[in-house]
Amino acid sequence: MTERDKAFQLSGDNFDYLCQFVYDTAGIVLNASKKEMVYRRLTRIIRERKLSSFTAYCNLLKADTEKEQDYFINAITTNLTSFFREQHHFDYMTQDELPKLLGNRLSHDKRLRIWSSASSTGEEPYSIAITVLEAMKSQLSQWDVKILATDIDSNVLAVAKEGTYDERRIEDVPRKFKEKYFTKGIGINESKVKVGKQLQALITFKKLNLLHEWPMKGPFDIIFCRNVIIYFDKKTQQELFARYYEMLAPGGLLILGHSENLGQYQQHFESVGRTIFRKAF
Repeated sequence: MTERDKAFQLSGDNFDYLCQFVYDTAGIVLNASKKEMVYRRLTRIIRERKLSSFTAYCNLLKADTEKEQDYFINAITTNLTSFFREQHHFDYMTQDELPKLLGNRLSHDKRLRIWSSASSTGEEPYSIAITVLEAMKSQLSQWDVKILATDIDSNVLAVAKEGTYDERRIEDVPRKFKEKYFTKGIGINESKVKVGKQLQALITFKKLNLLHEWPMKGPFDIIFCRNVIIYFDKKTQQELFARYYEMLAPGGLLILGHSENLGQYQQHFESVGRTIFRKAF
């Protein structure tokens, strides 16, 4: 920490304001254990804005400029992800869900919609796309397949849409997928890889605050909502589960993160796997 950083004091009032602001704006709950994280991330912004204090930054947020609010949310939100994170979810899609959908859909209803609702830097939706392509193979041309990938953070969405990653990010991806769906960079980009166009063609990336209006119509056959619900309070969680329920097709899947559960909303779903829930028909 620099000497200049030490001059910044994050008072209790300022921290309370920032916690309330991020809750009101994004529904994310911050508690005292996050104070150091907030301090660390916002001192960088204070320096960039050439401000003198956290109070000055809080006043900047109060000025209600949408651009600054977006910048603040981008700085606070955590984006931890990886390709094929929680592999059992993709195994279930490959072994159970996608074969069932492919076999049951009538010839006039060959439509597949999947939503990655906290897509971060793109590893999750690209993993979904690989799983879909591998399951559908030659049938793909006969189907209308779309994957929607949304996130509140415009910065990570830009990374996701670009689809370029450090090669170390795909170390644990099966070799056959690396060779089939990624292109290794050359020259100054030799340590990077880029996802293939066949993956990008399936995915639409959009900025979305889950607490605001959802402009898409659905219904979705599968919704991924992993490792995001934990940042909301219980009331907001139940409200979101109700909205996900409405967005799912009858029998559709809602997939949560490893430490998440449906709480009271479990009664509207059937558990079919580890943190995999099916909407009642």
